[in-house]
Amino acid sequence: MVAAVTGLAVLVAALVGVLGYRLGRRRHPRGARTAPPVKPESVLAPGVSTVLAALRSSAVVLSPDDRVLRASPAAYATGLVRGDRLLVEPLVALAGRVRRTGPAREVELELPRGPLGGEPLAVVARVAPLGTQGQILVLVEDRTEAHRIDAVRRDFVANVSHELKTPVGAMGLLAEALLDASDDPAAVRRFAGRMQHEAVRLSHLVQELIDLSRLQGDDPLTSASAVALDEVVADAVDRSRLAAAAKSITLVTGGEQGLKVLGDERQLITALRNLIDNAINYSPERTRVAVAVRREQDRKQDMAEISVTDQGIGIPAREIDRIFERFYRVDPARSRATGGTGLGLAIVKHTAQNHGGEVTVWSVENSGSTFTLRLPLDSTSLPPAPEDGQ
Repeated sequence: MVAAVTGLAVLVAALVGVLGYRLGRRRHPRGARTAPPVKPESVLAPGVSTVLAALRSSAVVLSPDDRVLRASPAAYATGLVRGDRLLVEPLVALAGRVRRTGPAREVELELPRGPLGGEPLAVVARVAPLGTQGQILVLVEDRTEAHRIDAVRRDFVANVSHELKTPVGAMGLLAEALLDASDDPAAVRRFAGRMQHEAVRLSHLVQELIDLSRLQGDDPLTSASAVALDEVVADAVDRSRLAAAAKSITLVTGGEQGLKVLGDERQLITALRNLIDNAINYSPERTRVAVAVRREQDRKQDMAEISVTDQGIGIPAREIDRIFERFYRVDPARSRATGGTGLGLAIVKHTAQNHGGEVTVWSVENSGSTFTLRLPLDSTSLPPAPEDGQ
């Protein structure tokens, strides 16, 4: 009797095992992954995913075991998150401390810029508890551009201080010399002429500082109008004729007519005049400076190219990448002689960028230079493109 009961129990157990196996195969076919059980702490509050998707900064939600439950697109784009792991160990460690102690914490970090390195990213990370189930919210804001702007501002202030002190100091010394030479008419005329030169240089510097400041604070495309490049070229060339005549330099214009761009006419005239004056200042006497306009057809957007070509001293290859920096001069001695401030090409660069374009340069030492200002054409007023062979 006992043996029969034992055999029946074994049979029932076997049937239950087979039935459970078959039910398991129906629910989870061969080859299918079984999803891990959903833990209560892994469930996010309603709306959190939507908020994370809308954030421009990098945002990551960590589970109690430091797995990534959700992350904003920016977190993946910057390489903070891969799969379900937060790759920045200092942030993982900070998340653990916040989980244990409670208060939110903030830290500044430098992160590598991609797999190839380069200038690191300067970020500010804020880590805070999210709910009461051990989840942690990590917000990372990229401050690299702000740090770069601060550095540029510090350099700019230092350069301005130096550049202003030079003509002001020179005028003070000349004024003392003028007083001492009050009984010598020839010396008075000589010192007065030098003072006038320094005053003009100081006036140019202040004006270009004002122009550069306006460019940085003004977006010409917010209230843009159609600007005829024919008028821009004519005006800029006319304003440079006196300087060209002083060196017997011939100004020549040509190219396609009737092209228009959207932007600010005054800014464009100033930028082109700076290119022309730069060509005149760095060209020998009795040479030629040519200004040409052409239309460049592109699959994305048609562009206008305004080129200024000279027969001057050219630019050394090692200097080309720096010539658009503020106050940078290839030949400081020549710049002082011509009254150059080192801001003209920086103004051109800012003007081009503000109009959605760019400025480029080609140059060979002792063979001249060509500066090209490329600007998007006004598509509403484009003339028909010239046919091939015409």
